[in-house]
Amino acid sequence: MAETAQRIKAHITGRVQGVGFRHFTTTTARRLGVTGWVRNEPDGSVRLVAEGPADDLQALVEAVHEGPPAARVDDVTSSRGAAEDAFSQFEVRHH
Repeated sequence: MAETAQRIKAHITGRVQGVGFRHFTTTTARRLGVTGWVRNEPDGSVRLVAEGPADDLQALVEAVHEGPPAARVDDVTSSRGAAEDAFSQFEVRHH
C-alpha cells in the first residue's frame, strides 16, 4: 500500500441491519479501492474496518453516514490510525 494509507474503524447505529447496509458498504468500498471488512453486530449495529488512502476512507465514512435508501443512520463513531496492510480485498464478515 502507499505510504499515505490509513485505517479507519467505524461503528454505525440506527436501522442498519436488514436494509442492505453491508452490501452498500462493500460496493462503495470496492468502488473506492479500499480494503477491509464490514459486519453486523449482535446489538443491531454495524462495524466497519477499512484501509486505504485518506481521501478514499473519508469518502467511505461520508457514504456510510447516508447508507442505502432503506437505512436510517443515527450515529457513526469512527477512529483513524496507521494502516496495517492486513487485507487483500473488502468483504462481508460474519460472527
